[in-house]
Amino acid sequence: MKMIYQVDDKPAFSKVIVFAIQQLLAIMAATLVVPLNVTAEVNKLGLDVQLVGSNAMSPAAALFGAGIGTLVYVLFTRKKSPIFLGSSFSFIPSMIAAFAGATSVSLGYAGILIGAVLAGLVYVILSAIVKVAGVEWISKLMPAAVIGPTVAIIGLGLSGSAVGQLQSAPAGGHTLIAVLCGLVTLFATMFAAVFGKKTPKLISFIIGILCGYVFAAVLTFIGIATGCDAIKVIDFSGLTNLFANGVTAESFFTVPDFTFIKAFGGFGDMSLSYFGTIALAYIPVGFVVFAEHLADHRNMSSIIEKDLLKNPGLDKTLLGDGVGSIAGAFFGGCPNTTYGESIACVAITGNASVVSIMTAACLALVISFLSFFVGFFNTIPSCVWGGVCMALYGFIAVSGLKMIKNVDLDDNRNLFTVSVILVSGIGGLALDFGGIIITNVATALILGIIVNLVLGRKKSA
Repeated sequence: MKMIYQVDDKPAFSKVIVFAIQQLLAIMAATLVVPLNVTAEVNKLGLDVQLVGSNAMSPAAALFGAGIGTLVYVLFTRKKSPIFLGSSFSFIPSMIAAFAGATSVSLGYAGILIGAVLAGLVYVILSAIVKVAGVEWISKLMPAAVIGPTVAIIGLGLSGSAVGQLQSAPAGGHTLIAVLCGLVTLFATMFAAVFGKKTPKLISFIIGILCGYVFAAVLTFIGIATGCDAIKVIDFSGLTNLFANGVTAESFFTVPDFTFIKAFGGFGDMSLSYFGTIALAYIPVGFVVFAEHLADHRNMSSIIEKDLLKNPGLDKTLLGDGVGSIAGAFFGGCPNTTYGESIACVAITGNASVVSIMTAACLALVISFLSFFVGFFNTIPSCVWGGVCMALYGFIAVSGLKMIKNVDLDDNRNLFTVSVILVSGIGGLALDFGGIIITNVATALILGIIVNLVLGRKKSA
């Protein structure tokens, strides 16, 4: 995968801004949906703490937290790893558990802050272990036959989400129209990436999203004019609601509902049993997402042809991810994690410049205060995001499969290792230990390691 801009390259300022917006578009949908998901699940379960109105988790604050977390990560990795950190889906059950055990909204927010610190400390401890023991043991424990299919199932596991978004139509809208808009987005992205010269290739996702959005907008305006609900794809209420009371300062600028502010005053009511609940909900997940951290950095290493596990070092990436996750949760409530969407964006566009990642993080901080921009992003229909995600998630899967192209699959040891990982991961084998959920990706990786170790001790006939 030939990079147009390498990690240390510094594109012109005008180009960097465009590249940064593209990175934001790649990660924004997932980052914003995590707090919305937690809010919906807490309220749906009818828990004592209801997250409604101003009590709800703030997507804008989560975006701010992602920006802060990414800047911390870049600092700890010495500007050598071009990965954006966003809200982690793995911690959704943990955050729900923190609110479920709380007796007040502020205590619930205090709980997710404490949980984020505990999960981040897991990364700090693992970083210290790697610093002392090195990374060679990891390469032996998780060779290409293990890590390759694990990366593949990260992308394949998200395929259902991409297709679901692609088929998502607003109330009264037709699914086929939504799919058509998503396919316009996908093909525009592909044509820009494959046939475009240097600049179109670098901004292929922006081109794709703009083409899909314009196409959807044209259909929506026709639907409004003719009264045909079936072709109304875009819901503009995210923008119109900002001006419901006229043009005010809040229509363009607002301070996000930061988590640490909502948590203020809740720590004093915390019981030992509640703290134990939080610890059990967060700490095991911290070990689980280590698998995804490792897979993402192996994947990025293969894309930029530089071993990030050695330079800046796995200890640095773990420390950056852990501390960045704590910092992100302090503002946005959601622990952060390295994003496969960001990695795929780097690979497809050929832009590995860390300056672009840093600029994207700074833009995330600024945009989180601009309610108009957040409202505009909310109008981008799910089917358009679905078209982009088909390319992003598919590329993650293919990147993993490329890792095993040199693996000898005629050797039954490798064949069984790869097979177990793919089947368990794609099949969705997740384990639930009293509310502590080991995701299908982590379960598949653990099984793959066990199979590889057990079969590796026996000489092949």
